[in-house]
Amino acid sequence: MFIGGLSATTTDEALKEFYSQWGELVDCIVMRDPATKRSRGFGFVSFSKQSEVDAAMAARPHVIDGKTVDPKRAVPRDQSARSEANVSSKRLYVSGVREEHTEQMFEDYFSQFGKVLKVEIIADKNTGKPRGFAFISFDDYDPVDKCVLQKSHQIHNYRCDVKKALSKEEMAKQLDRERTERMGRSRGTMRPDRYGGGPGGYGGAW
Repeated sequence: MFIGGLSATTTDEALKEFYSQWGELVDCIVMRDPATKRSRGFGFVSFSKQSEVDAAMAARPHVIDGKTVDPKRAVPRDQSARSEANVSSKRLYVSGVREEHTEQMFEDYFSQFGKVLKVEIIADKNTGKPRGFAFISFDDYDPVDKCVLQKSHQIHNYRCDVKKALSKEEMAKQLDRERTERMGRSRGTMRPDRYGGGPGGYGGAW
């Protein structure tokens, strides 16, 4: 799991103590600037079982050292470089939509990941036929993360692919954050490869 919004005073031990209440931790670390040793405001927690990740996410909000933090499921390594990878979104983009698909089918299928608020199959204005994609709105961002981690989904005998649906404003904010991070890394604050999808980095769900 990626834990954002950490207090500057939160230590590895405090992070471990907090998340141990949901299960056995394989690894736990607060990321720090190599030069100053100051916290970079985020860390990583690795549980031994997927069910423990589910339990932790179900128990949000999480407050550590008096501050509400932002926990997320870690994305696969092959997706970690995408601009939307670390953005929270309650909306899912679904491609591979066929004429046979109905909004009820999508609601029934995606309800296994969380509470579905709305399903929109985008249709051609002239023909009324599906344009091949749809949007699923949830009441929380965690169901979207779970769907993205699974990558492909078999819905009514057809494969559909998914990714986070972001507004132009959200994409712009994320690109700004990435530029800031690149500037920081150029000053010697490179994140270790074992975290965040570099060579040898962790993949799958934390």
